[in-house]
Amino acid sequence: MTAEKLLKQYFGYDDFREGQRPLINAVLEGRDVLGIMPTGAGKSMCFQIPALMMEGITLVISPLISLMKDQVGALNQAGIHAAFLNSSLTMGQYVKALRLAKEGRYKIIYVAPERLETEGFLDFALSRNVKISFMAVDEAHCVSQWGQDFRPSYLKIMEFLKRLPYRPVVGAYTATATEDVRDDIMDILELQNPYVMTTGFDRGNLYFAVKKPVDKYKELVRYLHKREEDMPGSSGIVYCLTRKNVEEVCYKLREEGFSVTRYHAGLSDEERRENQDDFIYDRRQIMVATNAFGMGIDKSDVRFVIHYNMPKNMESYYQEAGRAGRDGEPSECILYYEPMDVRTNRFFIENNEDNEELDEFTRQLVKERDTERLKQMTFYCFTSNCLRNYILNYFGEHSSGYCGNCLNCMTQFEEVDITKETMAIMNCIDANRMKYGLTTIIDVLRGAKNQKVRSKGLDRNPEYGTLAAVTVPRLRQIMQELMYQGYLELTGDEYPVIKTTGLAADWQAEDEPLFMKLAKEKEPDVSEKTSKKNRRKKAGAAAVLAEKDLGLFEALRVLRREIAAEEKVPPYIIFSDKTLTLMSAVRPKNAEEMLGISGIGEFKLGKYGNRFLEVIAKYN
Repeated sequence: MTAEKLLKQYFGYDDFREGQRPLINAVLEGRDVLGIMPTGAGKSMCFQIPALMMEGITLVISPLISLMKDQVGALNQAGIHAAFLNSSLTMGQYVKALRLAKEGRYKIIYVAPERLETEGFLDFALSRNVKISFMAVDEAHCVSQWGQDFRPSYLKIMEFLKRLPYRPVVGAYTATATEDVRDDIMDILELQNPYVMTTGFDRGNLYFAVKKPVDKYKELVRYLHKREEDMPGSSGIVYCLTRKNVEEVCYKLREEGFSVTRYHAGLSDEERRENQDDFIYDRRQIMVATNAFGMGIDKSDVRFVIHYNMPKNMESYYQEAGRAGRDGEPSECILYYEPMDVRTNRFFIENNEDNEELDEFTRQLVKERDTERLKQMTFYCFTSNCLRNYILNYFGEHSSGYCGNCLNCMTQFEEVDITKETMAIMNCIDANRMKYGLTTIIDVLRGAKNQKVRSKGLDRNPEYGTLAAVTVPRLRQIMQELMYQGYLELTGDEYPVIKTTGLAADWQAEDEPLFMKLAKEKEPDVSEKTSKKNRRKKAGAAAVLAEKDLGLFEALRVLRREIAAEEKVPPYIIFSDKTLTLMSAVRPKNAEEMLGISGIGEFKLGKYGNRFLEVIAKYN
């Protein structure tokens, strides 16, 4: 059977997405591959389709239990025999799964990297009647110590490969990888003449925004009420930096009546599993979590991701934000920034326990790279240019510089002469002999009368109080812009000091004016500034439906929930929101018309088709 026929029969799609076909072809030709595709671009199809077409077994190396459960559940729902091997299985279940695998019951087996070196798994893999034709390494950035999710267990992959009497085709797949990480993946996994496909990092359906609210919690509540107004029942994630933040935010939201749960490493395994299932199965709408939650979560209908605190690097931010809108429907990614986030992240970098097993030289190198990444993340929060363009440039991809679907592209900016402020900032730093951090310099410039300023004699600085009329947020914004442009820099010490650079000295000598783009003091209300089309774009799949079709869409969602409860799988595994939206708009009358809907394959049609047709018939 051809790849296209398998795609339609099992997954219900008529065409492959960008990049999928070349990666599939390369594997089928026996060539190693590296696929770098954004979240939601269909990476899993790039190894699942070849697995169905090749002889023998495909092993998928996966880092998280939740990822394996989701993907194996989806495959079995589509009529494909698959299994996973990880610590969530009892010994009896594990032994039975290996026995069935030896008998050739499964075409695709998901396995945690830690399992590769266990006696039971090696006995299976080295059996004479077992042939592993293809090994797919999912979340391949985990193999690199420069990646944001480095996992030493991923280094066991090569040890396992070398124990096999033959070499299977090897494929590596990831959503976020800088050039250093890409090179690391190819070197460590020893990919042989790999076919490399980078489809681009852009996710056009995602709206990006950075906000600096005076009260983050009030801003969050306001946003959630607005979401509930626009699209009742939509799912979202709120990421926090610390467990304490998670507990506080979750408790307060629950008190306000929101459908919310929590996830962080301080909870028991049982509670984490239960809370994650509540979110995935739509029993809770909002997940408040640390970055311990989410990698490998396939929930396709997450409509918003809020970062309550700034993450430590762009890789983590884009991966976490990318959990919104995996189904391709309009979704929102909003980051709330406050200066404390920088200090908290710097503390994490200085005290990273994951680096303790590295030698001193490498540990220092990792710390320097993490500090530089934090700086780039901070610049993202202060740029006045297109946010999407900033993200794409960070990952080495160029764009037009205007996306029309981020807060900056929708905000009114003005060119402001900052020559006077810049000169005062530089003179203040130089007069203090570059001994202080950004906050102290702002205090001096605004004429603060706090104890530190008085005790250190900083009120004698010639620039003391010269910028008293400039607000703290604007001063901070100007200084961040000067750092971004290379006039100022922060030292990498535990307590960073701000200092001027050679570029600043050159500018002072030239006596040239300096301008920068700044948002007008009163930020426009995006809901008022955007057109009706843009407002609808941010409301999710159902927004494209006519008023008369919304009732049917909700009825189909109810049926989907019922079936999901019967099957004990998440609702989105039955059919995605996008598929339900198409059903509501097209209103198919028979099985043939149902097969024309994207996301409905022959297996699911036979299993669920009649029940959905019955509901649709009531609205025709």
